[in-house]
Amino acid sequence: MKRGYPDSSPHSSSDGPPKSRFKYTPEGDAHFSEDFVQRVADHYSARTNQTLEEREASPIIHLKKLNNWIKSVLVQLYTRQGDVVLDLACGKGGDLIKWDKARIGYYVGVDMAEGSIEDCRTRYNGDADHHQRRKKLTFPARLICGDCYEVPLDKVLVDDGPFDICSCQFALHYSWSTEARARRALKNVSALLRPGGTFFGTMPDANVIIKKLREADSLAFGNSVYWIRFDEEYSEKKFRSSSPFGIEYQFHLEDAVDCPEWIVPFNVFKSMAEEYGLELVFVKNAHEFVHHYMKSREYVELMRRLGALGDGKEDKSTLSADEWEVAYLYLAFALKKRGESDRRQVSSRRNKGKLHISKDDIMYISSGS
Repeated sequence: MKRGYPDSSPHSSSDGPPKSRFKYTPEGDAHFSEDFVQRVADHYSARTNQTLEEREASPIIHLKKLNNWIKSVLVQLYTRQGDVVLDLACGKGGDLIKWDKARIGYYVGVDMAEGSIEDCRTRYNGDADHHQRRKKLTFPARLICGDCYEVPLDKVLVDDGPFDICSCQFALHYSWSTEARARRALKNVSALLRPGGTFFGTMPDANVIIKKLREADSLAFGNSVYWIRFDEEYSEKKFRSSSPFGIEYQFHLEDAVDCPEWIVPFNVFKSMAEEYGLELVFVKNAHEFVHHYMKSREYVELMRRLGALGDGKEDKSTLSADEWEVAYLYLAFALKKRGESDRRQVSSRRNKGKLHISKDDIMYISSGS
């Protein structure tokens, strides 16, 4: 598969994690197997919310903080006050505070894991006891439990859009098991975004994963905190460009993930997105993303507050080399919906959103909806 964007090799995993730069002065519709869907949903539902102490004890705590920094930068880059946000695969609501700080106007979160949606509801309401309580969230919200890679969401959210922002963090690769699911994901994004709206997210970097596979002595590779294993059908380590869907591998990340994932060749993703009126704004491997945005004083300060590289003062803990290698497995992207930007199209019909969400307020949808 050809690389669909510039080579990011100058920031390859061999460079080691970045040093703290806090004193740096910057210059200037076929359905997929229900068994699989349930397996992934059960995996994420079973993951319990952690206390602050448990979270800080995680072997990948600095990687988690780095990922939070990347997502926070994306939110700050593309979100404006009052924006209407669609969060695909929203999980347990880990990004709710980010959206609140961006002062959005309305939020819809969709996830197929019932347990995750319930945790998201609890976190939104401020009832969770695993974190210190933050101030009450200021935006009305709506939560939906369903597979956003199977269900035509434009029918479900006809009164909620159009959306200014669509976000999908570390989950889009679950749509790449079949072409039908990949297309449904992009159809949903395109149908719900207003012209000029932005779709941004994070997902595995297929080029890096395949490169590492070919460099490995076997069909598996990894380090102390992760491993990836391909099945014997890929023993030749060759992938036909005519069959870019359904390339499965098993992924394990300590204290985070242990389930099947799928390769997303970015050049194919980019071309398919264009079919649905979504044009590439940028794509950067996570290493490149860090090096680029750490040139900005405000993002350096954000990194200090989040603590991925320590706090620049008493806290000398930082991202390990193994965590930095895991970061290299991912990329960040942003696409824009084709057409003239007109924020006046934003829906005023947000009466479905609430500032306190009960169990009965969660909408459950299936592929037959």
